[in-house]
Amino acid sequence: MEREFTYTKADFEQVRQRVYQMAGISLAPSKDQLVYSRLVRRLRSLRLRDFPSYFLYLDKHPEEAEHFVNALTTNLTSFFREEHHFEYLAQYLREQHKPGRNWRIWCSAASTGEEPYSIAMTLAETFGRFDVPVQLIASDIDTKVLSTAREGIYPEARLESVSTERRKAFFLRGKQSNAGKVRVVKELRQMIEFRQINLLDQNWGLGNALDIIFCRNVMIYFDKPTQHKVLERMAKLLPEHGRFFAGHSESFVHANDVVRLIGRTIYKPVRK
Repeated sequence: MEREFTYTKADFEQVRQRVYQMAGISLAPSKDQLVYSRLVRRLRSLRLRDFPSYFLYLDKHPEEAEHFVNALTTNLTSFFREEHHFEYLAQYLREQHKPGRNWRIWCSAASTGEEPYSIAMTLAETFGRFDVPVQLIASDIDTKVLSTAREGIYPEARLESVSTERRKAFFLRGKQSNAGKVRVVKELRQMIEFRQINLLDQNWGLGNALDIIFCRNVMIYFDKPTQHKVLERMAKLLPEHGRFFAGHSESFVHANDVVRLIGRTIYKPVRK
């Protein structure tokens, strides 16, 4: 099938190099078609004639970098994905919490919000209230998906993995023009502080200490050296009893000097 825009191997290599420098994302050679389908929208939108013209535009307009990275990040997520993590989180908090203690949790790949809202629901259920002693920070590199996350509005079909009890407790059903949609209740939305954070940034602005980090299905986009570097920084933010939750397809055998596997894709920091 003939393409709308000429797209060469050199164009793809240029994209790979730029997205790696900007966001640490390591694109496999097999992603060349995905890259084309994602970026042609930007070329159309900007009325550019080819990919080299787009690269020149990127160089002259730094603000385009955000659109470039947003277009290439894949956001596949669902409520209570890898449910064992949330069951473990609830049990861990019940065992470790003491009166007067405050917790800090970072969800570092918030995407469209399903993961941080799943964490927030788990917290509300564990503590029996919305006003929990937890600072829950949710971040993503993609500003577009963060906007969706803040709104907390989803097609009702997205709740297929959410129990009836949770639907009643944590969601409002849309009416009339909003029929077929649901919105996360205000009390749950207010439990989360959404921020844009690039994991390659020198300063994440998180302070010095966290208790729990969710970094699921992100590291698969990084090469091994970048994974190790990011893991090392994250591990330093966790205390000895801290917990790190990874994605089901991620393994950090190459970083066993930084984190140690203690459960199903659940890690704790290694203290040297």
